[in-house]
Amino acid sequence: MAYLIAGVAAGISNGIAGGGTFITFPTLLAAGIPALQANVTSSVGVVASYTGGLGGFRRQLATQGRAIAELIPGSILGVALGTEILLHSSSAAFRSIVPWLILVGTLLFAAAPWLTSRLAHRTTHGQRKAALQLGNFAIAVYGGYFGAGVGILLLALFALTLDADMATYQGLRSAISIIMNGTAAIIFSLRGHLVGSAVGCLLIGTLIGGILGTLLIQRLSVKVVRGLIVATGLATVVRLVTA
Repeated sequence: MAYLIAGVAAGISNGIAGGGTFITFPTLLAAGIPALQANVTSSVGVVASYTGGLGGFRRQLATQGRAIAELIPGSILGVALGTEILLHSSSAAFRSIVPWLILVGTLLFAAAPWLTSRLAHRTTHGQRKAALQLGNFAIAVYGGYFGAGVGILLLALFALTLDADMATYQGLRSAISIIMNGTAAIIFSLRGHLVGSAVGCLLIGTLIGGILGTLLIQRLSVKVVRGLIVATGLATVVRLVTA
């Protein structure tokens, strides 16, 4: 039951902005699951939260097929690299920089309206496209390794490199997150590091939560959504620093 409740809460968080891993991961640790297995199980368990949210953004995603297709190769390769780093090295050094990555991503997202208006006159379409591809690959590597806050980083990247509205950014975040988490789920499943009973409960809970979070976010104004995303990012940083 604890896994199911944690899954619903994480799904709602991911449906709004991301950070659901910081609900599922500590829950698994509290249950006595070793850190590596908890990280891997959490990464697989939150996949359904993004699936649950996709339906709410299908109108926006209908015109983004090409953009998604162009990001798929980097997403898969980046996650594959990140999972290999996780399974073959110590996490201490990498996790020490995670809070700062999330903080930078959150601040970039908060400043995105101002930054994009300034950069629009100083960067070409080709430069923004290259930045999108490189940034997506880097986030995918991080996502394969740890994964918490990926949604916030993706939102910041899209806000800085694409000319679209908030709903489109949210839809793209859900689509790319599914690709990243789905790739990680396949790799981790094949490597046999999952806690099966926990994964099942998390998948059900995060699916329900993802749908609820998406319904909630679509009923709020852009300013409120932006504020919630920034608040989620800052709370994630505090959680990491004080953990």
